[in-house]
Amino acid sequence: MQNPTHLHKNKTMASTTITLTFSFFLIIISTTLTSVSAQPPSECQTGMAGECYDKAESLKLKLIAIPTILIASMIGVCLPLFTRSVPALHPDRALFAIVKAFSSGVILATGYMHVLPDSFDNLSSPCLAEKPWHTFPFTGFVAMLSAVATLMVDSLAMSFYRRVSGSAGVVDHEMTPAHGVDEHGHGHGLAMSAVEVAGKDGVDADVLRRYRVIAQVLELGIVVHSVVIGLSTGASMNPCTIRPLVAALCFHQLFEGMGLGGCILQAEYRTKMKAILVFFFSTTTPFGIALGLGLSKVYSDNSPTALIVVGLLNASSAGLLNYMALVDLLAADFMGPKLQSNVKLQLWAYVAVLLGAGGMSLMAKWA
Repeated sequence: MQNPTHLHKNKTMASTTITLTFSFFLIIISTTLTSVSAQPPSECQTGMAGECYDKAESLKLKLIAIPTILIASMIGVCLPLFTRSVPALHPDRALFAIVKAFSSGVILATGYMHVLPDSFDNLSSPCLAEKPWHTFPFTGFVAMLSAVATLMVDSLAMSFYRRVSGSAGVVDHEMTPAHGVDEHGHGHGLAMSAVEVAGKDGVDADVLRRYRVIAQVLELGIVVHSVVIGLSTGASMNPCTIRPLVAALCFHQLFEGMGLGGCILQAEYRTKMKAILVFFFSTTTPFGIALGLGLSKVYSDNSPTALIVVGLLNASSAGLLNYMALVDLLAADFMGPKLQSNVKLQLWAYVAVLLGAGGMSLMAKWA
């Protein structure tokens, strides 16, 4: 059994590191917000109506968008959760790997083709002061920090769960190797404690914990982006922009939900936790639209404050999504034993990734 004092030190170190990282983010944000000194152009303060300004038509489209996007989100995230009754879509089957690769491609394209360009547009807007916004690439900087912070949270969460599980009491008070595991405990045959029971499909408890961390961190990134895009949609009075955006968001939420749903399925959460994750994913975009509707009289897309806040949030979300798509989803699957032992399946998975990323990239033409 681990020394409680040593375990407490590890927890303290992890929480201190996380606190320092987020404090660093807050310092950057507060410094940049207070550095806006130049007066923006008048059109940035009042907002530009444009050639397609119709408040009544925009309201109608947004009221249609809320239930439509909600339904598309629920279908997307719930589909994988009901595939256990379909043998061909079971997590250990080839078709599941192909569908998950497609969904991972959608998530990857969301980060690179939608969220990141939006952040560049926001933080390079002429409505912002020349210094510091036009003299330093804040989008790339914040996205980089976000990716590193995601790696840190990913790593510390796994370390924390292992230590907590180990301190809960293990057979013979140690992690005893079995089934050809080496002396350092690598492999998938460790004698686990009661809290490290393998999943329903015989998944190793360490792998199961990994799936759970991935599902929660991925949901965090998706929720941040969903609220931001929903807020922008809800505050817009341009039906020419809203109409194609709603269709693109339905496609986006459907397939991004399938990717998240696949992670939730592999994590093998209980019904309550599944319901919580499904609820937050499905409702965040409609909630953002409703919030934008309520703030439409005081919220302006091109006001300096909105551009800075939305731009920084988009950059953070992009870094998180790109890291999760490349490291935790694509790299983990393509370097895993299932695809590494089957070249034909690996090639089909690559095709699925390209199709998912290509389809989501095409949506950038309209949204």
